[in-house]
Amino acid sequence: MFIKTIVKTDPKTHKRYDYYRLCQSYRIGNNTRHRTIISLGKLNGLPKEEHKLLADRIETLISGNLFENDYPAHIEALAKGFYSKITEIQKTKSPGQNKRQREVEYHKVDINSLQHEDVREVGAEWLCKQSVEQLGLEQFLIGQGWDERHTHIALSHLIARAIFPASEHKTAQWMCDNSSVLELFNLESNKLNRQHLYKASKDFYSIKSEIENFLSKKTNGLFDIEDKIILYDLTNTYFEGRKAGSKLAKFGKSKEKRSDAKLVALALVTNAEGFVKYSRICRGNIADTKTLEQTIEELSSLTSTTGAKPIVVLDAGISSEENLLMLKSKGYDYLCVTRSKLKDYTLKSQEKGSTKLQDRRGNEIEVCEVEKPGCSDKYLYVRSAQKSIKEASMDDHFSQRFEEELENAAAAIHKKNGTKRIEKVWERIGRIKERYPSANKHYSISIKEKDGIVTEIKYSRKALKPRVSHGVYFLRSSVINLTDEMFWKIYNILTEIEATFRLLKTDLSIRPVFHQKDENSKAHIFLGILAYMLVNTIRFQLKQKGINHDWRNIVRIMNTQKVITTTINSNENKRLLFRLCNNPIQKCSEIYQALNYKNMPFYRKKIVLPE
Repeated sequence: MFIKTIVKTDPKTHKRYDYYRLCQSYRIGNNTRHRTIISLGKLNGLPKEEHKLLADRIETLISGNLFENDYPAHIEALAKGFYSKITEIQKTKSPGQNKRQREVEYHKVDINSLQHEDVREVGAEWLCKQSVEQLGLEQFLIGQGWDERHTHIALSHLIARAIFPASEHKTAQWMCDNSSVLELFNLESNKLNRQHLYKASKDFYSIKSEIENFLSKKTNGLFDIEDKIILYDLTNTYFEGRKAGSKLAKFGKSKEKRSDAKLVALALVTNAEGFVKYSRICRGNIADTKTLEQTIEELSSLTSTTGAKPIVVLDAGISSEENLLMLKSKGYDYLCVTRSKLKDYTLKSQEKGSTKLQDRRGNEIEVCEVEKPGCSDKYLYVRSAQKSIKEASMDDHFSQRFEEELENAAAAIHKKNGTKRIEKVWERIGRIKERYPSANKHYSISIKEKDGIVTEIKYSRKALKPRVSHGVYFLRSSVINLTDEMFWKIYNILTEIEATFRLLKTDLSIRPVFHQKDENSKAHIFLGILAYMLVNTIRFQLKQKGINHDWRNIVRIMNTQKVITTTINSNENKRLLFRLCNNPIQKCSEIYQALNYKNMPFYRKKIVLPE
């Protein structure tokens, strides 16, 4: 149900004024129609941003929920007044019948005329729409000066990105042909095209700072979160196309091994619960270490703390000495992985013994505090048996590839047109050493030549000493009173931002970027970040209730709930049309219940038409 605005003119004064009706939408084929439930009058004194609250409360009263106390007192009073009028009208139309009695309704019908049409997915859309309502996004956008129709189109696009991430062209097709998301916002599918979606994405990006600030504070308030720890990391994604003339797309070191494509970088700050505090879209060739200072300068207003500044958790790529000194100068504590392994240090295990802990996968690790002369920070030695096996395996892999390349070089000197001249052979061996620096240091290579032509290449592997550094890395923090267990626990929170990047790139498809204009590329990425906020709002609450499904699995489960139009002919030369939503399966119901969301967008809409 929704409140529809009717503009009327006073016949005496000729002044225009707004008049309101409570309406319900229904579909006939591909067309949406509105049916008036009750006239609400002028609603003097009720701001437009609260109209939706009033409509929602009247709908809950009609569905039988008389005792919900989440609505303001003035909304509750208005809703109950209009609900009483609706009940009186229904009693007049059907004297002596109550709600349950009205549900028992008999018609003589022609079974052979039964048809089902306009079947659409509704479960995931309804789930995300309630997340949008929980975050208060509609009221926020209207407060930014957006009109109601554009707000609904933008929120529909946001939900579509969370459920069916695709290009604007394909998204518009999905919204019009497969999904009920437009129906949930009372929008007509035949009046939507991709240009509306392009505009919505750009408009979201135009209020980037405002909406990030709003969502940061809103999620903190909803879930009683204090940003005592924040996580900072950088990733990049690649473009399809030449991107000629772009100031944003640059060649750089791709985290997806796409050195052939231009890149764009994304810097994200999240809290320990995974909610985004701040984002910045940078040039693709920017160094990781060069992004932190500006981010920190803009961060203070977007986090809520109890007076103290949060601990900043960094990955090794960003934790340069320059950045750590900058954080200290601005009053931030930090925790990071050291960029290189310590050399001059002493383990304190002789005094108190090392601590045995487990990583997130249940593998055993050994941690111990480290003394490093001349440094005021606290260091933690970490040794993982599983990481040691992995690094040893990588060494074997690189050694094998190194030997294969040397064998190829040795075979080439005996082939026609092969590389034989001594200077060229040494150049080839030099390139092999450059490609495999970790393996090169373990080999001795010698060459025999005659008149400047190489006749033999020999190599031998040096005797290997046990690699005590395998599986070892060091954590560093400016907080010196941390226990070893707390030190390790805070560091493990860094996996939360890595999970955010994975979800953005896979489930929400911010990669690759196909847009040609920089403004469209930024809008595309930022829409993915907003969709992630919806997703994380849902998943955060589910995790607290012990439901740990990934997002794709949640969408799969919710898509079992459909909405369908059923028509049948009666013996009174009338055609009965029903718009029905199927009852959710058990897994769906568990998700709705865990979130305290309604499990049905509506129960039944009935229309009687001439046959």
